[in-house]
Amino acid sequence: MIMSSFWKKVGIGAVVGITFGVLAAFTFAGVTRTINRFFPDNAKTSARIETDKDDEEDRSGSESKAKEDTKESGGEKKTVETTLTKAVDETPAGSGSGDMSVTELVKNNLPAVVSITNTSVTQLRDMWGNGIREYENVSRGSGIIIGQTDEELLIATNNHVVNGASSITVGFVDSEIYDASIKGQDSDLDLAVIGVKVSDVKSSTLDEIKVAVIGDSDKLQVGEQVVAIGNAIGYGQSVTTGIVSALDRDVPDDDEEIGYIQTDAAINPGNSGGALFNMKGELVGINAAKIMSTYVEGMGYAIPVNAANETIENLMNRKSRDKVDEDKAGYLGITGVSVDAQTSTMYGIPEGIYLQEVTEDGPADNAGIHKGDIIKKFDGVSVTSIAELRNKLDYYEAGEEVDLVISRQEDGEYKEKTVTVTLATRKDSGVDSIDEKGSPNGEKENSNGSEESNRNNEEEMQDYYNSLPDELKEFFFGFGR
Repeated sequence: MIMSSFWKKVGIGAVVGITFGVLAAFTFAGVTRTINRFFPDNAKTSARIETDKDDEEDRSGSESKAKEDTKESGGEKKTVETTLTKAVDETPAGSGSGDMSVTELVKNNLPAVVSITNTSVTQLRDMWGNGIREYENVSRGSGIIIGQTDEELLIATNNHVVNGASSITVGFVDSEIYDASIKGQDSDLDLAVIGVKVSDVKSSTLDEIKVAVIGDSDKLQVGEQVVAIGNAIGYGQSVTTGIVSALDRDVPDDDEEIGYIQTDAAINPGNSGGALFNMKGELVGINAAKIMSTYVEGMGYAIPVNAANETIENLMNRKSRDKVDEDKAGYLGITGVSVDAQTSTMYGIPEGIYLQEVTEDGPADNAGIHKGDIIKKFDGVSVTSIAELRNKLDYYEAGEEVDLVISRQEDGEYKEKTVTVTLATRKDSGVDSIDEKGSPNGEKENSNGSEESNRNNEEEMQDYYNSLPDELKEFFFGFGR
């Protein structure tokens, strides 16, 4: 009886224990489910870390495939017009969705930005009639890789970065440097495209670089964060960050109504032609200028990429020009004097090249250009010095037709007109674009120091003086009288 009662109690205890365990299990499961429902992040912490890693691997794979696709598509671009690589993300800018950290953005986009070195020659006429002195100038800027074909890497920059260059070199992210040539220039928008021959570039460099992805500058919002990358002060590629301070800004002393992006990201000399990225890593602007004043700091400007797209696509599809042999180079048959910005402002004369002499039956004369005209543009590009014009002629063959914009004084004011000139060889033109020693008649100066030489110099100087308009006579010679 006692044993029976004992086992009965044991059985009841076991049943109660099992029942309690089952109830506890169900209760724990219910509580856990409720917690997960209200606090989902706690439940997915490990999954999120894993997803971030997977996304990083996927992104890396996508970048690798994009690079391969870019190389494979190069052959197709040879038969069709080259276009810019534009972003397809429809997410509004400034939303924060898909934004990168600055570090990630720089890592992804530094390979798309290059440094540019412009070597030019400045020619200055000795006011005492001793000919022309030449000085070599070196300036530096930045550029952005915007396309690649089977034959060329295409780089966008500011026109003032490459204008007047006798030679151009480009430095890539791997520090390799290659020669480049100008494909096209637009002085009005201050844009240019240069090309580097793919055949000249090492495979290791091609593996390192990338083509920039073009964003939508119309989506930018004031206050949105941006990153500027460029060759600041010629030190090499550097990065600055800031915000969009204003949109659709006019730049002082700029006649074009572009509507610049204003940013407080530092844009110093050398940054011109560099890239302004949004935080998705998309190119939204081409850095163009910085106001430097005792009273104004932190005002940088960039050309909105939407305002530049059409011009850049036009320039990148032009023929690349290399220097032609001297005996094939085109000439205009003129002798002139430079009118720079200072002279233009002081005396109301248009900037350009004032023509002291136009050779009879030469290319310029046959096109209707007269003595006293001022050449303002050559093939769509502004020219403000004889050195610039002479340099450009080195890239054009005799027989080519080129449009020149000239200013001609009519009824007391200068009016612009466009004329088409068929270039001739130096032999056919009868006179060089400028003579070697600065003599207005195109002949070399006799420098033997004889009395006859001195007398010839005086006569040439008098002829040169007489050929100038009154304003230039006062500017160049008034202080010596």
